[in-house]
Amino acid sequence: MPSVESFELTYVALNESRTFSEGDTVTGKVTLVLLKEVSAQSLHVKAKGDAEVRWSKRTGDKNRTYRASKRYFKLKEFLIGGQEDSKETVIPKGIHVYKFSFKIPEGNMPSTFRGIHGKIIYKLEAALARSWRMDRTVEEEINFVSKAYPDIHSLMMPQVGSVNKEMGLFSSGQVHMDVGIDRKAYAPGETVMIVAQINNSSSSDMSPKFSFIQDVVYRASGNTKHDSHVIHKVADSCIKAQTQKEVQCAITIPPGQMQTIQNCDIITVEYHFKVYLDISFAFDPEVLLPVVILPVHFRPGLQSGVTASPYLAGATGGPSNSDFPPPTASLGPYPASPNSGGYPGAQSSIWISLFVLIIDACATPSTFSPNISSTPISTSDQSIAFSVFQHVCTCSHVQLSVVFADDERRLPVSVG
Repeated sequence: MPSVESFELTYVALNESRTFSEGDTVTGKVTLVLLKEVSAQSLHVKAKGDAEVRWSKRTGDKNRTYRASKRYFKLKEFLIGGQEDSKETVIPKGIHVYKFSFKIPEGNMPSTFRGIHGKIIYKLEAALARSWRMDRTVEEEINFVSKAYPDIHSLMMPQVGSVNKEMGLFSSGQVHMDVGIDRKAYAPGETVMIVAQINNSSSSDMSPKFSFIQDVVYRASGNTKHDSHVIHKVADSCIKAQTQKEVQCAITIPPGQMQTIQNCDIITVEYHFKVYLDISFAFDPEVLLPVVILPVHFRPGLQSGVTASPYLAGATGGPSNSDFPPPTASLGPYPASPNSGGYPGAQSSIWISLFVLIIDACATPSTFSPNISSTPISTSDQSIAFSVFQHVCTCSHVQLSVVFADDERRLPVSVG
């Protein structure tokens, strides 16, 4: 007849998500139900945080395994015994409850993660040690969410990227694509609006496609193992030859999506949006926009009534093959147009025009006087546009002129 009927470990959740972070206190209890009296050397609880990776690679007829591990902390509390010379403790028959408490250390520790070739786990483990018997153990994993993220403000800048492509043997002309999102940081459950402005000046039709991708890198002994996973993808309608089109694609970050991990030596988890043009018999031009996935309680959001246009200068983005110089001035955010829905919509042409004209003006060492009066916009939007140009002028060596339907405001600027 067994002596131990049950041996359980439970902990108290601090929130609905049952997550813990650096500096939090984990409290719980160990419940031991005995069918008869037993003698125990010790009863203890451990709290541990560890990362480990493992994968194999075959080279010729040899198979090599790569391993690495990292310990973040290990805490131990004795509930019974614990002294090297202590005698065994007699525990009578019945139900026994032992409480414990641990404070998770402060420090730069990564969030919980499980992948194909590695994991980062935080757990509680209880063990009952008795003479001449195998230890009785029980463990519970805890969901650890790191607070070690960059300054949130730095992740609020719009992201933009662009690409140019000269067509090859089976087509003529060229294609240019500008892609933008309103910021770099998002939380699970949020929807990201990707805006792509496509100028197809070629003789080929093409289809814009959007993907949300997770990239995981495992490291051990100077070697790396890469794992890329497409979480979500969307294909838009065909863009005919010799046409221009603005495409908007909404992608929702799945609830429960793993956070970005950049503070672990052996495991890195990163994300990016990939926007590309699917062209038959040609290399597909693409733009990559890196994003950071934060925990839900870090949800960045935007200020009420404010939106940051993904096409305003000052945004930063992924790799770009554009011949245009990168934007250098920080201009946003600005109030959204009433008809825009928070993103370039009915008024998008004016903002795209501003973005392109600013880049062209900064690259042209002469007076630049763009006329955008052909696009009817409201007085408030005129004021915003004027402010944009005025800000850029302070960073330029050029004279800009903004001409609206019934108003001309010239900005001569002399910057040494």
